[in-house]
Amino acid sequence: MANTAKKTAKNTICVWYDKDAEAAARFYAETFPDSFVGAVHRAPGDYPSGKAGDVLTVDFTVAGIPCIGLNGGPMFKHNEAFSFQIATDDQEETDRYWNAIVGNGGQESACGWCKDKWGISWQITPRVLTEAMAAGGAEAKRAFDAMMTMKKIDVATIAAARRG
Repeated sequence: MANTAKKTAKNTICVWYDKDAEAAARFYAETFPDSFVGAVHRAPGDYPSGKAGDVLTVDFTVAGIPCIGLNGGPMFKHNEAFSFQIATDDQEETDRYWNAIVGNGGQESACGWCKDKWGISWQITPRVLTEAMAAGGAEAKRAFDAMMTMKKIDVATIAAARRG
């Protein structure tokens, strides 16, 4: 007998939400390339944070990374110990993602970090910054010092810092 079930990824990131996993997944799918919402699963019975028929889990992909959103209730809160890091190629792309997250009820933080309205942390990181860090030495130090003064990363300032 052939197995016709869809094979799932070996490793999937599970992200806990209070009750908005589907809304979050749809926002990510609209915001980032190679992102989409897959199956939406409803609870077959009542559970501590919901009733039978409520959305329990949502399969989604963010920038090629498979995830599952779990509507687990308000017991656990997100913090910066977990974040999605999105590499960007230029200021336009950096601005687009940053503005989408912060402008949709999110909040700015420091050094390229922001939070979406569900409390998930995002690092919107231009490649010029990661390349400078990889270069090491004085170039990395100059780029690092410039980054430490920023909220959203300014690509031109980082590029200038790399050059010295």
